[in-house]
Amino acid sequence: MNNISRSEFIKTIKLVFASTGLVAIVAPILSYLYPSPLEETPSTAVFVEKLEELPANESRTVLYGRYPAIVVNTSQGLKGYSAVCTHFACIVKWNNQINQFACPCHAGFYDPLDGHVVSGPPPRPLAPIPINIQDGKIYLGEQL
Repeated sequence: MNNISRSEFIKTIKLVFASTGLVAIVAPILSYLYPSPLEETPSTAVFVEKLEELPANESRTVLYGRYPAIVVNTSQGLKGYSAVCTHFACIVKWNNQINQFACPCHAGFYDPLDGHVVSGPPPRPLAPIPINIQDGKIYLGEQL
């Protein structure tokens, strides 16, 4: 077995700590300069869930490209929208007690049937996203 001197051991420990520190500094910089690609909207349809698993007056939020989307089962069928509030880009939630999308940031409310603003500061309606049903499964987006 090799005997390592005390000074060689200290040098090795210093090298390990210096390397770890360098990686801790350089890795975030590189990930900032070279971010992983994210599509604004996906090029293919996004699976939400099986049709029978989404009861009436309930919703599901899924990642749709770079941002979340929300699907709600209304009295007039399934509706899909961007879940990003048009006021300050907060994420809207489905409130099944009042049957509206609610923005938790500034009390903006949206109608689930067409996404228009019911009340609050949002300047525009929620952006609609087409829904496709294939083989009993719900998909968001046009391409299957």
